[in-house]
Amino acid sequence: MPFYHRLGAIPHKRHTQFRKPDGGLFREEVMGLEGFHGVQSLLYHHFLPPRVLRAEALGPAASSYTEFGALRHRAFGTAAVPAGDDPVGARQTLLGNADVTLGVSVATRSMGYFYRNAQAYEVWFAHEGSGVLRSQFGRLAFGPGDYLVIPFGTTWQIELAEQPARFFVIEARGEVHTPRRYRNEFGQLLEHAPFCERDFRAPSELETHTERGEFELRIKVRDALTRHTLDYHPFDVVGWDGYLFPYAFSIHDFEPITGRVHQPPPVHQTFAGPNFVVCSFVPRLFDYHPEAIPAPYNHSNVNSDEVIYYCDGNFMSRKGIEKYDITLHPSGLPHGPQPGATEASIGAKQTAELAVMVDTFHPLHVTPVALELEKPEYMRSWLAGDGS
Repeated sequence: MPFYHRLGAIPHKRHTQFRKPDGGLFREEVMGLEGFHGVQSLLYHHFLPPRVLRAEALGPAASSYTEFGALRHRAFGTAAVPAGDDPVGARQTLLGNADVTLGVSVATRSMGYFYRNAQAYEVWFAHEGSGVLRSQFGRLAFGPGDYLVIPFGTTWQIELAEQPARFFVIEARGEVHTPRRYRNEFGQLLEHAPFCERDFRAPSELETHTERGEFELRIKVRDALTRHTLDYHPFDVVGWDGYLFPYAFSIHDFEPITGRVHQPPPVHQTFAGPNFVVCSFVPRLFDYHPEAIPAPYNHSNVNSDEVIYYCDGNFMSRKGIEKYDITLHPSGLPHGPQPGATEASIGAKQTAELAVMVDTFHPLHVTPVALELEKPEYMRSWLAGDGS
């Protein structure tokens, strides 16, 4: 969600001398997207950013997929994902394609190293647990319900305040931003948007380190991991300004859009990425037409796969779905409320459900881990009753 922000000390003009108290120069770095065309920030370092003491290949990091099998609705019980390791190390990819991967992480400890994804944006939805995302841009505290949006090239680590912490993790091959229809030509959010700029939290405190020694940085790029050993602490930034930085947005600050009759899923959209969207289902009042049917109508995914991660509450159109479950409704197969759900919704005034949905515009693949978590009975949940 690009907007201007600054922290720490910066010179009056860009690309001019900015000196330390001892007379040495702070080292300026331009960090931006799409060459020099996209959003960017300027950072001022104590040490030269290209310094690397040692480099070591750690092996491939691409997701491994398996045969999808027969087309069917699927559900995965991620409550069974074992807890362990730090947030990055505990991450388990379940679904993905060339544009985006989706998975979960149940972490039991803070990160003891630094991490940089140089090939993808990352969105960490903190379902349970709290802590601090630290980066060269400063501290960003988070808690349950926060989306953490981390741009390409950010060096970061997560410190957990409580363990275990549970995350739903999205990794995107392109920029993640707010929907274009909610912004004017200057990028400002419009009055009909379900959020405004004050709902987005930028890093609030810059932590400048000048320690020397050996610091481990793991970099994901070219579908592989590399370990760099640096001879300085990577959070050596004394100041920065610009439009590119990690930020947080709470799902609890999403203001639902409702109407007299059922509103389509795009009203829940929160973010857009390359060939996918992210939506937030939050507590809201139901439709107020006197003959409204609050449950969603059946619909066909003609050219998109729908994934929902269930957080809390009673999701009105689903039976047999529990907290932490993930459903996959693939393209080519209609889906909608299960038997009895439509009738049961009539007269209901509100819902307390909380869920994150990702719709992809290219088919998703499944990983072996996902198959181990699959709930095979889910496909048959539409067969109850007389079929009407």
